[in-house]
Amino acid sequence: MVSLADSQCGRAPRYHHGRSMRTVRSYLFHHRPSTGAPPALAPSSSAAVSENLTDSVVDFKLRELAVGVGSSVAEPAASTEELLEISREFSDCSSFGSDISGELQRLASLPRSEAPRSTASPEIDGIEALGGTGIGSSSEILESASLDGVEPVVRACVEGLGSPSAEAKRVAASKIRLLAKHRSDFRALIGASGAIPALVPLLRSTDPAAQESAATALLNLSLEEVNKVRIAAAGAIKPLVYAMRTGTAAAKQNAACALLSLSMIEENRATIGACGAIPPLVALLVGGSSRGKKDALTTLYKLCSTRRNKERAVSAGAAVPLVGMVGEPGGGTAEKAMVVLGSLAAIPEGREAIVEAGGIPTLVEAIEAGPARGREFAVHALLLLCADSPRNRGLLVREGAIPPLVALSQCGSARAKLKAETLLGYLREQRQDMAR
Repeated sequence: MVSLADSQCGRAPRYHHGRSMRTVRSYLFHHRPSTGAPPALAPSSSAAVSENLTDSVVDFKLRELAVGVGSSVAEPAASTEELLEISREFSDCSSFGSDISGELQRLASLPRSEAPRSTASPEIDGIEALGGTGIGSSSEILESASLDGVEPVVRACVEGLGSPSAEAKRVAASKIRLLAKHRSDFRALIGASGAIPALVPLLRSTDPAAQESAATALLNLSLEEVNKVRIAAAGAIKPLVYAMRTGTAAAKQNAACALLSLSMIEENRATIGACGAIPPLVALLVGGSSRGKKDALTTLYKLCSTRRNKERAVSAGAAVPLVGMVGEPGGGTAEKAMVVLGSLAAIPEGREAIVEAGGIPTLVEAIEAGPARGREFAVHALLLLCADSPRNRGLLVREGAIPPLVALSQCGSARAKLKAETLLGYLREQRQDMAR
């Protein structure tokens, strides 16, 4: 039994020979003389997922999670305040490295009346020539453009999308993608122009460039709240899932981001899951680029607010890559992966899959050696895994969890202390039951 005086605040001391104190304690447990107790179960190994992840474009809308927009998550042992704190972990605004730029992050947050514009309309020819200009000059032209100057270009693009020419469709989608990138008033104009229904068929195009431009254009347009409704009403969800399965790396990532944006409307989440979005999102977790993995992780977080989507995520094998991300800290997603694991642990199938993937030893390691915020998420997930499972409590003890839990009950945040104390109480009950 570890006394409170023996535990330390902060990170637990570690050996520097490839094994943590938890590993050593677990080794001692496994090899101490037995008195008829069942042999210790070896933790399941989990596939390691490379996690050299950078900040992602999806964070532009994740501020909404911090104020509970459209959220109806009902997790066991989670208060409203706690859910908001968890949501804030997904709300760190970051640099934007793709078609959605840092400029968009600024402009998307401005009221329409504050969007930069010129008092004089630029020449329409200059706007129509955007496809042939550099990115820098395109941004300058569009920032100074008037709405009246852009309107004829939008009409021409809508006509191009309806053309029988594949080239005309590709060019029109590319121009809409660029126009929708910069300003809220442009996105509102394009959304009202009929462009959204015309873009949706291109999501199934065999032309990779056209498909990518359509997916990215819809992502950009979805920044305008009213356009989310228009995109869903145009039947774009299933074609976006198709683009996420079949497109270029950029098309897959931007389709995932578009689905995340649409999932901000609660009613869309069940539809997105039913249309098959979750298996390709899990595939992105495993084999996507750094940005693609983070985008998929955040989209899964939002979709898994519904029980059926949790079940779909478990069936798609999400537990293994999520546990792998927790076990590879340093890329900025370990804590977020723990939050998603906590969501999956709310259902029996999820708890079983997480344990099978080696989640208990990985989460114990996070409590022992991870950052303070990560320890709180790890103990939350472990509490869900062990609340109704004597077997999982036994696995937790065998992993040497008691000392780091005692330390956390002394030195963690208020919520972390409470959860650690609750979990230690479960372990004491388990010991008392075994002694009878």
